[in-house]
Amino acid sequence: MEKPISRLLSLDVLRGLTIILMIIVNNPGSWSHVFTPLLHASWNGITPTDYVFPSFLFILGVSVVLSISKQIQNGIAKKSILKKIVWRSLKIYLVGLFLWLWPDFNFDSIRWVGVLQRISIVFLVCGILYLYISQRTQLIIGSILLIGYCIVMKYLPVPGIGIPDLSLPEKNWAHYIDKLYLPGYLWKTTWDPEGILSTFPAVVTGILGMLSGYLIVKKNDIQEKIISLFLFATLLLILGDLSSYIVPLNKSLWSSSYTLMTGGISCLLLSFFIYWVDVKNNAKYFNFAHVFGVNAIFRLCTFWPFGYSLLQQ
Repeated sequence: MEKPISRLLSLDVLRGLTIILMIIVNNPGSWSHVFTPLLHASWNGITPTDYVFPSFLFILGVSVVLSISKQIQNGIAKKSILKKIVWRSLKIYLVGLFLWLWPDFNFDSIRWVGVLQRISIVFLVCGILYLYISQRTQLIIGSILLIGYCIVMKYLPVPGIGIPDLSLPEKNWAHYIDKLYLPGYLWKTTWDPEGILSTFPAVVTGILGMLSGYLIVKKNDIQEKIISLFLFATLLLILGDLSSYIVPLNKSLWSSSYTLMTGGISCLLLSFFIYWVDVKNNAKYFNFAHVFGVNAIFRLCTFWPFGYSLLQQ
């Protein structure tokens, strides 16, 4: 069993900076005059903006390990923790629906998927995995999901289309399944970037965060934590780069290469902020981010209309 550690200021700071970036990239002031790095890649490829959402899910995975390990060490039963996880996931999901419906509450055009909805699903799955599945099995599950997703998206024939063409949004399994099975409003009319199939690799992003969390709680010396995270980040970046030759980096599909690459970037950032904030004691320079990083979902949704605007992407 992992030992609990004191709250990492670096994690709160990194989470807060992620929230701030989420607000900035979705509220540029004028969409006709947007700084190019603040735009998502139109399809294949990646921009700095495409790092933001997976970074939040990665941090969520780290937080699951740090938070639940502490609760278990404090003697809280797994059943009680599970109830909290399920209830919190449900609240996050319902808030996502509420912010989409606000202010007209037109239930005929409800969007069942979205940013908060995906966050709620990843949090629920990661929480259950931590409580009942071993770390080794979590690694196996994440690997199977990524490899299986890669094979499906690259090689499995799509009915009526044939072999997927990842250069086009309409010729892949994510589009096919969303169009056929996803009810309500779809952000791209016939498919959704937070749709059904792409949720599976998004869960892996949370699992990568959990694996990083295990490195944090298992290493006694903070320098060992930083070195371990740096090495893990390097491995993910190499795997992400190599796999991009099979399936391109693509946020809308949350491709396997994109999952690995952004996981590596997030892990690298975490190791840097642990050094800069916790080791070098520079938290005072990030007080503005720390405010956003504590109870991040609440902060996001209360910055109206910024929270509402974010959930419309």
